[in-house]
Amino acid sequence: MSHLENIAPLPNKYFLRIKEMIGNLSPAYFAMVMATGIVSGASSFLEMNFIAYPLFGLNIVMYLALCCCTILRIYWFKEKFLSDLFDHLRGMGFFTIIAATCILGAQFVQLDSNYQIAFILWILGIVLWLIITYTIFTNLTIKTGKPSFSNGINGGWLLAVVSTQSLAVLSSRLSMHYPEYKLMMNFFAFSMWLWGGMLYIWMISLIFYRYTFFKLSPDDLTPPYWINMGAMAISVLAGSLLIINTPNAPFLHSTLPFLKGFTIFYWATGSWWIPMLVILALWRHVYKRFHITYDPLYWGAVFPLGMYTACTFEMAQAMDLNFLLPIPKYFIFIALLAWAATFIGFVKHLFKQIFSPQTNLIN
Repeated sequence: MSHLENIAPLPNKYFLRIKEMIGNLSPAYFAMVMATGIVSGASSFLEMNFIAYPLFGLNIVMYLALCCCTILRIYWFKEKFLSDLFDHLRGMGFFTIIAATCILGAQFVQLDSNYQIAFILWILGIVLWLIITYTIFTNLTIKTGKPSFSNGINGGWLLAVVSTQSLAVLSSRLSMHYPEYKLMMNFFAFSMWLWGGMLYIWMISLIFYRYTFFKLSPDDLTPPYWINMGAMAISVLAGSLLIINTPNAPFLHSTLPFLKGFTIFYWATGSWWIPMLVILALWRHVYKRFHITYDPLYWGAVFPLGMYTACTFEMAQAMDLNFLLPIPKYFIFIALLAWAATFIGFVKHLFKQIFSPQTNLIN
C-alpha cells in the first residue's frame, strides 16, 4: 500500500507542472507554427518534399496543441491571459495566432490542395484579426498606465503587419480556386497588402527611432527584432502572389507597375535588414557575451529566415527574375538550421519543465 501511495502523486505532479506551463504560456508561442509552416512551404518550393511534408504534419499537431493550451489558459488563468492581452509588449504576441492560422491555411493549399480546410482557416483568420487588432490597439490608446517609449516598443509590434499580410497571402492563394469569388478575394488581398505596408511604415519609424536615440542593451535586443525583416518578407510574398493573380483580377492590371515596384521595394528593405540584424546579433552574443538559452521568442527569428527564402523564390517566379533563384536555393539551409536548433531547444525545454525535479509547482 505504501508503494502505491508513493507512485500515486506522480501523475498529479506532472499535471500541475503542465498546468503551470500553460499558465505561463507566451502569447507569441504561435510563432512556432508560423516558422514551421513557412520553412515547410519554402522547402516545397525548392522540391525538398521529404522535409516539407513531415513539417506540415508536425505543424498541424503543434497548431492544435497550442489552440487547446490557449483555451485552457483562458479557462484556468483568465487574469494572466487578460494581463498579457493588455500589455504593450506581450500583447503583440497574440498577432502570431492570426499569422499561424493563415500560414497553416496556405500550407493546406500548397501541399495538400485542401481548399475546404484552408477556407475555414481563412474565415477564422479574418475573425481573429478583427478581434485582436481592435482589442489591442483600442486598449493601447485608452489605457491610463502606459510604459515609457523605450520600454513599450520592440520589433514584436511588427507582428501586426505580419498578421495582416498573412491574410493577404492566404486570400491570394484561395482566389485561384474560387473563380466566382476571385475578384472579391483579390481585392481583399490587395487592400490588406496596402494596409500592411502602411502599418509597417508607421511602426518601423518608431522602432528605428528607438534604435538610434535610446540606449540599447543586450537584454533589449530580443529575437522579435528579426520581424523587422520578416514583416517585409511576407509583404513581398503577398505582392508576388497578387502579381501572379493579375490575369484573374482585371482591376490589378492598372496597378501592376505599382505592385511590382513596391514588391521590389519591400524585398530591398528586407534584404537591407539582414546584415544589420546579423551584426547586432554578433554584438549581443559575441561582444557582449549574452548567453543563448531557449526562449519561445526565438521562433520569431526563425520565421523571417524561412519567409525570406519563400518570398525571394516567389518574387523571382512572378517577375522572371531568375538570377535571384540562387538566394533561396542556399538560404533554405540557414532557415532549416535555425529551425532545427530552435526545435531542439524547445524539446529540451519542454522535458525539463515537465520532468525536472527542480520545477516549481502551482500552489
